[in-house]
Amino acid sequence: MLSQDVENDIYATAMALADEARRVILPLFRGDALSTENKLADGFDPVTVADRGAEKAMRRLLSDLRPDDAVLGEEYGASSGKSGLTWVLDPIDGTRGFITGTPTWGVLIALSDDTGPLFGVIDQPFIGERFIGGFGASQYVGPHGSNPLATRATASLAQSMLYTTFPEVGSSRDRSGFKAVADQVQLVRYGMDCYAYALLALGHIDLVIEAGLNAYDIQAPIAVIKAAGGIVTNWHGQPAHDGGQVLAAANPACHAAALELLRPFADPV
Repeated sequence: MLSQDVENDIYATAMALADEARRVILPLFRGDALSTENKLADGFDPVTVADRGAEKAMRRLLSDLRPDDAVLGEEYGASSGKSGLTWVLDPIDGTRGFITGTPTWGVLIALSDDTGPLFGVIDQPFIGERFIGGFGASQYVGPHGSNPLATRATASLAQSMLYTTFPEVGSSRDRSGFKAVADQVQLVRYGMDCYAYALLALGHIDLVIEAGLNAYDIQAPIAVIKAAGGIVTNWHGQPAHDGGQVLAAANPACHAAALELLRPFADPV
């Protein structure tokens, strides 16, 4: 259990990190000078100077504000700490969206201990929206005001709205699991990256199903969605903070219904 002073400091640090990432990234978004590299020899996994610059800036800030904490980031890996707490950073989740000019990417910031994420931020700098969750509270902050986050109470799959990032989802087995749920819901949409998790926390959709995630892709969404009243697990119904196959749901009923269909396609334990 963290003290109130520590929780307050974590909150302030997370806001400073999100502000710093915005400062670095926004001048490069939709800019002519943006350069892109491919991290894969076979396939396409882009990284830009904005990704790298934002993570470097956040790491520098953490070294000043909370030097005893560990850091795990997408671009620069893990650095050790001695506090038992780890900052998990994805400077731009949705780089494919970023390089094509869509405002559906986001900065992901989480603070975790050995049990999983305690606090998270999903920040969309271009729109100016920030989704915050942890320590028993949640908050949406945007250009038209702020309010607590709250997930939907949709009880059945037939009334549910489902998102995933890629129509391919992952392996053929992953796709079969996704299709089993997609065939039962009211609406399926694609391509939102971390913004889909933000919409779930905000109460506009019911499910996000993905596969092949890393810890830095999902820890901030877990904290935000949990604080808003939702549930995030793997396809076995177990903790998902290490990534892999992920099911995010607005409420227990929706989660249980989707999980029943996904379990036969879950990765072996």
